[in-house]
Formats: sequence, structure tokens, C-alpha cells
Amino acid sequence: MMTPTPKKELVADWPALIRTFIRPEDDHARSTLIKYMEQILFGLQDFLKKHVGFTKEISLKDLADRFTDSLISKNPEKKLADVITDLVEDIAPHAVNVASPYFVGHMTSAIPFFMVHLKTIVAALNQNVVKIETSKVVSVVEKQVLAKIHRLIYKKSDEFYDKHIQDPGITLGCFIENGTLANITALWVARNALFAPKDGFDGMEKEGMQAAFKAYGIEKCVVLVSKRGHYSFNKAGGLLGIGNQNIIAVDVDKNNRIDLNSLQKTIKEIKNGATGTAILAIVGIAGTTETGSVDPLLKLAKICAENRIHFHVDAAWGGPILMSEKYSHLLKGIELADSVTIDGHKQFYMPMSCGMVYFKDPVILDTIIYHTHYVNRPGSVDLGIKSLSGSREANSLILDSALKIMGSRGYALLIDHGIETAHEFADEIEKRPYFQLVTPPELNILP
Repeated sequence: MMTPTPKKELVADWPALIRTFIRPEDDHARSTLIKYMEQILFGLQDFLKKHVGFTKEISLKDLADRFTDSLISKNPEKKLADVITDLVEDIAPHAVNVASPYFVGHMTSAIPFFMVHLKTIVAALNQNVVKIETSKVVSVVEKQVLAKIHRLIYKKSDEFYDKHIQDPGITLGCFIENGTLANITALWVARNALFAPKDGFDGMEKEGMQAAFKAYGIEKCVVLVSKRGHYSFNKAGGLLGIGNQNIIAVDVDKNNRIDLNSLQKTIKEIKNGATGTAILAIVGIAGTTETGSVDPLLKLAKICAENRIHFHVDAAWGGPILMSEKYSHLLKGIELADSVTIDGHKQFYMPMSCGMVYFKDPVILDTIIYHTHYVNRPGSVDLGIKSLSGSREANSLILDSALKIMGSRGYALLIDHGIETAHEFADEIEKRPYFQLVTPPELNILP
């Protein structure tokens, strides 16, 4: 009987490291990569069906017990081919197949196969879009994409966009990692605009909350949002120093939209209260997470204008509805918002994760400008000057490409189909006495 050849131990050295960085280590690694990448890039649905999410019988506890190693090995443990194989054969089967027709109940969904191609190119380019020195043309493309979505929301004139689209002093919005950070950015800007410098006070961003309240003669500020509001606003309350108990949840009506009478009553109580309270913002929601409801945005905009309150719309889910000629009226009033959040990884069908926030006032982002001597210098065209992110990938290239591939009509077809399917499903539920419809669907979420 022949003695098996002992497996050669892998060692971290310069030649091996260089090979790892620039090419597959051997023909086996190359063939393994080609095998799986061809499946993913050109047969994504078949790959997902074959490899992903078919091991329901294994509990989360059993899976957790497999991953208890807290040590990083000194030398390489496996070759690239083995790692890729492990990902496909040991990890993917226990992941969730979000592309399955049986996967319902969440906002994460299948992505078009071409998104994987675009994501691959973006990863290969590895541009950091907060700095012109590490992105160049990508920063220019990003400003164009921001203008396209800004125009979708605000519908300004040709002259407005011709003037502002590539003006380095103007920021129509910004890409950010997710909707939570987009909402936080919107309230951050609203906070700094509300407590702007005046009479020897240098502004809240510089002097802080206590000095701001003293300068403006108030004791606290609040944000008003419906009970169906996203929990990111509570996070914003904590992060921005407002206090999450001052993110006030307003009652909703029978259709899970913010109740305007309750809102008006709350505003009146705040204004007539004994303690000085400023309303930082009122939030309208275009597609609540739980029920897909759309707040009466036009009426909210009027209330905000009458009371001189920042109006923010969280359209992380519902924003792309604006591309539908048939259903865009559901978001009437969003064009009056001071700021709007939209997520790319929801109804733009982009890979995880991509948030965006847009502003009606093209210079309001000046309230959060930050400079440093080594990058984002005064007078530069770096996009990171007016953004929370210190590093950020080029998601704008993915969205720009997707808009070219799909067109607004392509997205509209998806949106129309989703809304109409939700309505049909709701009709079927109402025909059956053993089921109860929580709220008639407005968009394509069926509660």
C-alpha cells in the first residue's frame, strides 16, 4: 500500500504574496475561478437555485457552532481555489436565496444579472469617490447621476441643472452607504441650518448643543414622524445630540399614514408649551417599512411651510415610484421637500448597499463642510467635503449604468407590475374570511 504524499504546508512569503495579488496561484485555481465566475456572471439564476439557501434543516445554533475559531493563522490556511469552493459549497447553501419566488416579507430582493457585472467592474476599479485624487472621472459621473435623480424629485428647469450639475460649489445631494445614514445626514443638515451662526454664536456644528440652545433661547428640539417611521430617526436623535426621546411618534390613521389632526395638535402643544421647544424637522414617509404607506406629502409640505419647519421625506423605498407615469402621483408633494432619502438597493435593484440623500437648496450642504490639510482642502472639488463618509465606493457608476440599461420606462414597468400584483393579492385576501388585510396596499408592499 502506497503512503499518501503529505500535504505541503502553505507559507506566507514574498513570491507567494505577489502571486496571490496579481493572478491565480496555479491552473487549478484558475479553472475553479472560471467555473464559478462563469456561473455567477452568465447564469446567475441557475447558480442561485443550485447553490443557495436549500438547507432549512440546519439550525442557526448548529451553524454558529461551526464558526467558533477566534485565531488568525500565521500562515495561509488554504489556497484560493479551496476558499472559493468553500464559499460556494459550505457558505452559500446556508445563505438566504433572496431571489427565490418563495422569499417574501423583506425589502431585499433579487438583482438583475448585469448588476453583478457592474459591481465587479466597480470593485476592480476600486475608486474612493470622496476624493478627486482617487476617483477623477467617477466624481464627475456621480454629480451627473445626482442631478438626474434630483431632477426626478424636484423637476427644476433645464437652466437650473445646466448651471449647477458640475459646479464644484454646488451639491444637489450625496451618495452614502445606506438609508439610515441618508436620514441621519438630512437631519444633521437640518439641525445645522436651524441653529446657524448668529450674533457672536458660531453655529451648533462648532459650539455644540448647549451653546446653540442658549443662543436661540430654547431648551430642546424635537423631530416629528409617524409611528410607522423608520428606527433610523431614533438613531439620529442619539447621534445628533437631540435625544431619541425627542423623536416624537405621531399617531397614524386607519391606513397607517400620519394623522394630520394629531400632527397639528402636537405642533400646537409644542408652540404653546411652557418650555422653549424648537421643531427641527417633520418627516413624511413615502413607503413605510411595515405597511408601504405613503404619508400625505403635499399637506405635510404645506404644514411645514406655514410653520417654517424643515420637511424631510424618507422615500428610501418609494422614491423610484416617481419613474412610473401611472403611479407617480402617489408621491405628490415630494418635490416640496427640503430633503429626500432614496435607497439604490431597494427599487433601483442595486446590490447592497447604496443610500442617497437629496436637497432642494443647492447650497444647504455647506452647513456640514469639513476640510483637512491632506485632502478635501478648501476650494477643491472633492465630494467628501460635504458628506459623512470618509471613504466610499463608486455606487454611482452602478446606478448610472443601470439607468442607461433599464431606462425610466423599464423601472416603471417593474414598479407598475409590483403595485398591481399587490392590489390583486389584496383583493384575493379580502375574498377569504379566514384572512385579514391589515391595510389596503398603496405601493407594492402588502401588509
